[in-house]
Amino acid sequence: MLEITSAEGIYMFDAEGKEYIDLISGIGVSNVGHRHPKVVDAIKEQVDNHLHVMVYGEFVQSPQVKLAHAISTTLPEKIDAVYLVNSGSEAIEGAMKLAKRYTGRSKIVACHDAYHGSSHGALSLTGSESFKQNYRPLLPGISHIQFGSIDQLNQINEETAAFVVETVQGEAGVRYADTNYWKAVEKRCEETGTLLILDEIQCGFGRTGKFWAFEYYDIQPDILVSAKGMGGGMPIGCFISKMEIMQVFTKNPVLGHISTFGGHPVSSAASLATLQVIENEQLLRDIDRKEQLFHKLLKHPKIKAIRSKGLMMAIEFESYDVLKPLIDRAIELGVVTDWFLFNDQSMRIAPPLIITMDEIKKACKIILQAIDDVFPR
Repeated sequence: MLEITSAEGIYMFDAEGKEYIDLISGIGVSNVGHRHPKVVDAIKEQVDNHLHVMVYGEFVQSPQVKLAHAISTTLPEKIDAVYLVNSGSEAIEGAMKLAKRYTGRSKIVACHDAYHGSSHGALSLTGSESFKQNYRPLLPGISHIQFGSIDQLNQINEETAAFVVETVQGEAGVRYADTNYWKAVEKRCEETGTLLILDEIQCGFGRTGKFWAFEYYDIQPDILVSAKGMGGGMPIGCFISKMEIMQVFTKNPVLGHISTFGGHPVSSAASLATLQVIENEQLLRDIDRKEQLFHKLLKHPKIKAIRSKGLMMAIEFESYDVLKPLIDRAIELGVVTDWFLFNDQSMRIAPPLIITMDEIKKACKIILQAIDDVFPR
């Protein structure tokens, strides 16, 4: 068990001062690195102004307004209403409520091997029975289909309020579909009046090489969910839709979703700084080159496959029994990786987007050394 006492950039340091390369960004959180100076400055400036002053929406708060506007500039024009919350799980809860309220329907379709959070509603969407079995009864009216299967889209019908799906499946081990699938999803949702909710909690805010992963597929969600990497290390999330949909939260009841700390001013300031760092430092420009370098360097007989979308990567091994000692040895050598909730034979690699080519070379060398140490040839 590591005791981390400080962190900077892509590095974490333990109580003895030992350096570790963070190749998982706190599970997709530290997209701009640990304690990015611009993020830290924004936090300090906001702390000097005010902390919490009122439930979100009661007072006009500049950090929230500026952040919502900045997020809207990254999106298609029709998706311009941003509701700030505390986390990805809460953003999913808000998106589910919004879809039910707007459509007047109660049924939701999600995917097998999906992960959307641990709160009661989000857990109901999760596509792994082992994670859910001890918490039943969960929400009724939720069914699951196979991610990437066009044939199973017919289970989305006129009774479905929303199809909730990760644009890139994270905990399944970085699984993605092609444009044909996403076009079929979009068409089926339009035909049935179903809202398309894209979960980009892990894959949004630049993780895949585009600001939003759905940009790869020429589609537009009805509701978009974000969290993790949007806060620069601070807790925050949001769900986003067009104003016509979002306005249903203003009546019957007048407060359709309430979040005491949602859009906390310090988290909002940190998130705005994070967005600006991604844009101003052009962090997405070299993601493709960095992704390809990982592919080029991580070659070993024990590695069975590499799946990736930008710097969201899964390195597949034969089994968990092979992978776990490799992860342990890599940590001893100074590289922190992990596995996936629903794919424990694949190594998670999702470094801060600021990682350099030389740092990638260093990290890959250590991973290969770990493999050879555990399984000498």
